[in-house]
Order: sequence, then C-alpha cells, then structure tokens
Amino acid sequence: MSIEAFKQRFVLDTSLFITEEIRHDDESLEEAVLRLLELIANARLNLGISCYVPPTIHDELTTMLEHRDVDDEVFSKLNTWVIRKHPDRYEVSIPANVVYSFVDEMSNRVDRGLRVSEKAVRRAEERDDETLEDHDHKTEVDAVISELRDKYRGAMRTGVLDSREDFDLLILARELDAGVVTEDRGIIDWTEDFGLRYIRGREFPDLLEQYLTAVDPESKRTID
Repeated sequence: MSIEAFKQRFVLDTSLFITEEIRHDDESLEEAVLRLLELIANARLNLGISCYVPPTIHDELTTMLEHRDVDDEVFSKLNTWVIRKHPDRYEVSIPANVVYSFVDEMSNRVDRGLRVSEKAVRRAEERDDETLEDHDHKTEVDAVISELRDKYRGAMRTGVLDSREDFDLLILARELDAGVVTEDRGIIDWTEDFGLRYIRGREFPDLLEQYLTAVDPESKRTID
C-alpha cells in the first residue's frame, strides 16, 4: 500500500493527552504523553500525518500539564510536532441546522436547569441551617447548595458544546477536513452534526502504531 494512503490530518483535544486510557500499566501521565508525542513525530516523519491543535486547546493543555509538573521535554516535543493553527472562523460555514439544534438544545437545558434549581430551593426550605455532624462549618443548606451545583452543571453542560476550546476544535477540523481525536462524549456527539470523522483518544496511539508498521524498516526515520 502506498504511503500516500496514510497521509491524514487530525485535530487533537486536551482529553487525548490527559485521559488514563492511553497509559500502559504503571505508566505515568508524563511517560504516556511522551510516548504519544513520539508516535505523532514518527507518523509525521514517515507518513506525512499532521496533527493540529487550536491555540485555545494548546493553552488549556499546557496549563493542565504545568499543574501536573511534567518535564520540559514534554512541552518541547508538543511545540515541535503538534501544529498550532487558528481556525478560520470567518470562512468556515456551519449548516443552519447545526445552529438551530444548538439553540433548541440550550432552550431545553435552561428548562432543566430551572427545574433542578426549584427542587433545590424546596429542599433548602425543609432543612435546618445548622452544621452537619461530620463538619465544623458546613450546614444542611450548604449541602443542598453543593448538590445543586453538581446537578445544575450536569443539566447545563454535560454533552453540550459549551466552551471556546470545543468550538475551535470542531471548526478547525471542518476547515482542514481532519479527524477529531477526543475522549469528550459531548464533542463526539457534535462531530456528527459537523460532518466530521472522529476517533476516541484511547484508540489513537494504536492507530498510529498500526500505520507505522507499513513503513519499510530500512527507510524508517525516528526522532531518536
């Protein structure tokens, strides 16, 4: 099979790098990310496969990695082998049905959020504003508020396009006719409306490894 058949573009989500699903047994996050980036590098060198991230995703990812104290080598390889590109928000068209579905979805979610809030208010009315037995400061009303936050977040955000990062990811993939690589269920749901290919993050390292088996060992290039 011709190497030309493997040339593809992928747009990577933060969740690909962070998920434990890409780790081998006893492998740390840093080790898993370095292994992934080496696969991305070798796929680019040998097969012309290009991986992209929007700057918003890059900023989100580097912030998360910094908080996990990964080595500078991770950032060096990330900046070398994963291409940062702004999506062309002015030229990429979105089907009107996608916008219609989004507006309809958000309207339904507002209603769900209101119902969650109403139930929380009624529960709070029935509770005493006294501290809980196993807490020094948290009251029963505080517990209701904490539960409200969790349920409200689930009603309003789970499975919906709710951030600039998610939107940029989808727009860039549409612009480049690229596959989306993510572990985010909400983004996967939206790839259908945007007419995009997707692959689960946990499957991506194996995909690259399989592609690389097609390369002649004598001509194979590596970053080592």
